[in-house]
Amino acid sequence: MADELSILGLAGKTALVTGGGAGIGRATAELFGRAGMRVAVAEIDAARAADARAALVAANVDSLVVEADVRRADEVARLFGEVDGRFGRLDVLVNNVGDYLGYKKPFEESNETEWNELYAVNLLHMFHVTKAAIPLLRRGGGGAIVNLSTIEAFRGIPHTVAYAAFKAAITGFTQSLAVELGADNIRVNAVAPETTNSAQIVATPRVPPENRDYVKRWFPIGRFGEGADSAGAALFLASDSLSGWVTGSTILVDGGALAAGAWMRLPDGRNFTHLPIIVADGYTPRPGA
Repeated sequence: MADELSILGLAGKTALVTGGGAGIGRATAELFGRAGMRVAVAEIDAARAADARAALVAANVDSLVVEADVRRADEVARLFGEVDGRFGRLDVLVNNVGDYLGYKKPFEESNETEWNELYAVNLLHMFHVTKAAIPLLRRGGGGAIVNLSTIEAFRGIPHTVAYAAFKAAITGFTQSLAVELGADNIRVNAVAPETTNSAQIVATPRVPPENRDYVKRWFPIGRFGEGADSAGAALFLASDSLSGWVTGSTILVDGGALAAGAWMRLPDGRNFTHLPIIVADGYTPRPGA
């Protein structure tokens, strides 16, 4: 597979994927390994870290898996000490940790403790990891930073207002850092997925069978996302050969949901409506059905 992906020009380069023990992060780490990269993974969960380590070793990927809490600056410093000691360089950083909605409630019922928790998971860690990565990227002559965001950074989402605010901040962080680091040959971009099956969100199975037709009608491509969808976008952004003049951008990996807006397919599968045609959220049976 590395030969098939040689056009990417990533063989022998080193990537760090945070939250790489499961979901999108795991899919990204494995795909990078298939592209011939040396892969470092940061993972807070010991079981997931062990599983990722075994999978990468089994795939003959030159890899390092570190148990670390990237919300903490001291843990990030330790992580980068291990990455530098093992590989001596860094070419690609994927800030994958996050996508933690936390508390679903009206904003007026939320509190500062909850805001701080959401901030640490969804934005603060990105500051810590990126700041530590820049000197290593610069030392190697440049590279790429890929920030995992969400489609909710570009539309309103009720009852998770603080989460959405921190995700929207990733857009500004990505754009501003791209301008700041361009002279260092460091490109900074983001990937914004819609609902994706992962360790955090098991989307498809939770939809009752009688409601699954709504999924095909809601997403123009007709399904929830998978980790491989966002991993592929991250691989594109990591490759100078394919995206060497792309920086400050966000790739929407959303099955066309944002482009569709309120438009949905009608049950005939051919025509569309922007009028409300269901009286439930698409995940639960309709009242009285």
